Amino acid sequence: MLDGEVCSEKRLSERSTSYSRYTIPILSSTQFIKQILEGVHYLHTRNIAHFDLKPENIMLLDKNTPLPRIKLIDFGLAHKIAEGVEFKNIFGTPEFVAPEIVNYEPLGLEADMWSVGVITYILLSGASPFLGETKQDTLGNISAMNYEFDDEFFGHTSELAKNFIRQLLEKDTKKRLTIQVALNHPWIKSNEHKEERSKAPKRKRERRQLKTKRLKEYTIKSHSSMPPNNTYINFERFAQVEEDVSAMEDTFCQLASAHDSLQEDIDALVSIYNEKKMWYKEESESIRHELSQLCYEFRKVEAQRRGVHEDMRSVDASVSRVSERYKERQTRYEALQKELCAELQWVQEVVGSFQVTFPNCSFSSVFNTDVNEALKELLNRSCGGDLLTGSNLDQQR
Repeated sequence: MLDGEVCSEKRLSERSTSYSRYTIPILSSTQFIKQILEGVHYLHTRNIAHFDLKPENIMLLDKNTPLPRIKLIDFGLAHKIAEGVEFKNIFGTPEFVAPEIVNYEPLGLEADMWSVGVITYILLSGASPFLGETKQDTLGNISAMNYEFDDEFFGHTSELAKNFIRQLLEKDTKKRLTIQVALNHPWIKSNEHKEERSKAPKRKRERRQLKTKRLKEYTIKSHSSMPPNNTYINFERFAQVEEDVSAMEDTFCQLASAHDSLQEDIDALVSIYNEKKMWYKEESESIRHELSQLCYEFRKVEAQRRGVHEDMRSVDASVSRVSERYKERQTRYEALQKELCAELQWVQEVVGSFQVTFPNCSFSSVFNTDVNEALKELLNRSCGGDLLTGSNLDQQR
């Protein structure tokens, strides 16, 4: 794909050779666009998208009237848009499809408004905004928004008209003009006022004529393979048999090329699907392994927690037993202390009796002292001196 100004100039120059000029009397481009908008408005108010709006699907009812009327045809791709239901598809004529079709995004009524923008561009210039050397180039130009208003084709076009086209050729569907807003666009409204003034008596106005000979040639090339249709009578059977056969051969070649391209797209989608499937499988296996590891760690921690609880219960039981034994020993200790104190009291009384029997003898005093010392030493060795608390062996020395 060529890029930059080179691509744009080549695209416009090549396309300009496909749309040569001829005029339809009295019908201005704005009137033509307004009638297209009214037809689209009828569809959109019923939530129906045409999805294949292009010049060859717009037919004149009668070209011999001062103000010819047109009608939209070929509703083979039309689809009713249901609220809350996502709709995706890849269809339509590459030159006129919206970016959301190229990028396989959710589709709505906005796709028709993009096609109206392309048709308006062609009617005002005789050139196609996105046409490339191949279908892939065309779709790439659409996705990249690669178009411009070349002075050669838009030198005498008003800024309002260009603004109208820009707001229709908006990649963001939320910013793209709706059918109601398009009908009320200043460019459409201003030309309505001009048309009303032109109807005043004794007043003539030079109208800008449609550049539609290119559209005629484009229609021949694009629809020569279609079955006979009464709407083509309005073009006075302008396609000869030889041209039809030649165009049909070209169409078959294009179909074969489209089939190959579609097969490549399908292969690419299958490859992407397989890659995504493999990636999801690997992610699933990784997550499953991590979950298994977490479950193992959880069970391990749970077992440790139960072990700790068992140890705590065992320690509590041991502490209870030690406490009971301590209380038991404490009781025995107190009983022994009382018993020993009584025995010591008895010994003191026996020793005191010696003083009564031998009052003037120093033997009793010495004996009493020796006995007390011996008893203290004996008790200190056996009980560490604790049992002597409360005893008064020294009171009667």
